[in-house]
Amino acid sequence: MFHYLAKRVLMMLLTLWIIVTLTFLLMHAIPGDPFASDSDQLPEQIRANLRAKYHLDEPLPIQYVIYLKNLMMFDLGPSIKSDTRGVNDMIADGFGASALLGVQAVAIALVFGIFFGIVAALNRGNWIDYGAMALAVLGVAIPSFIMAPLLINYFAIKWPIFPVATWGTWLHTVLPSLALAFGPLAIITRYMRASMIEVMNQNYIRTAEAKGIPTWAVVVKHGIRNAILPVVTFLGPLIASLITGTFVVEKIFAIPGIGKYFVDGIFNRDYPVILGTTVFYSSILIVTIFLIDVAYTLIDPRIKLTNKEG
Repeated sequence: MFHYLAKRVLMMLLTLWIIVTLTFLLMHAIPGDPFASDSDQLPEQIRANLRAKYHLDEPLPIQYVIYLKNLMMFDLGPSIKSDTRGVNDMIADGFGASALLGVQAVAIALVFGIFFGIVAALNRGNWIDYGAMALAVLGVAIPSFIMAPLLINYFAIKWPIFPVATWGTWLHTVLPSLALAFGPLAIITRYMRASMIEVMNQNYIRTAEAKGIPTWAVVVKHGIRNAILPVVTFLGPLIASLITGTFVVEKIFAIPGIGKYFVDGIFNRDYPVILGTTVFYSSILIVTIFLIDVAYTLIDPRIKLTNKEG
């Protein structure tokens, strides 16, 4: 176990280093700099001083080493476009709102996706199955940035049930959480249905049913636990993406999450903000995938954490 964990930690660090390096190189490969838009207003000397302040006048390898050194100290650097706030402060301010929406969206997608998938599998071939699959097709076909305006139109304008464009109470989180959850809910429904159909055709399930055990007991005790593994695999990137904020939905609902900083950072060519949000998202994604691998052993005891293959 110790050797496995040590190997996984090293692989996680290596993966994060590769992501940071590629993002750094790609970002600096774009022509121009963060002060290019201000070149007509700023005197050349002031522009040179600003570039020196943020080490943009240094050769690219030196900038890279400086950034890695600060990153090892968990310092994501200052924001070029904000004189008073660093990237750490921005992420700390926005993560709470993004995480709240993400947790709610994951919970909605997981609970209803598993439920609809099970119901569809147990009623394969009838109208309930067709209805669940129609919902799944709609969820995949309609992206969240289309679902968000639809929800606003019907549940905030035509029927003023939920508030929008402000932030403060739990009611403000309902519509954005639903917009974020609709697509993942559809995917989980499809995964769960396919996996549940396969599991329910296994011999041990038929044996349990032959013994007179009620169908609901067979599903709860044997079916769900063995059918949920594909859903657990999907949860890794899903949790990371939702908890760290989906940029367009946060922009539509005017939510003070991480998404707005990332979008503004791209438009402003704010290198530290772009790098910082990318590192933060990648770290959560890598850790979440590791935790999902550990969760496999809790769901299915046949899966062991080991360095050996087979």
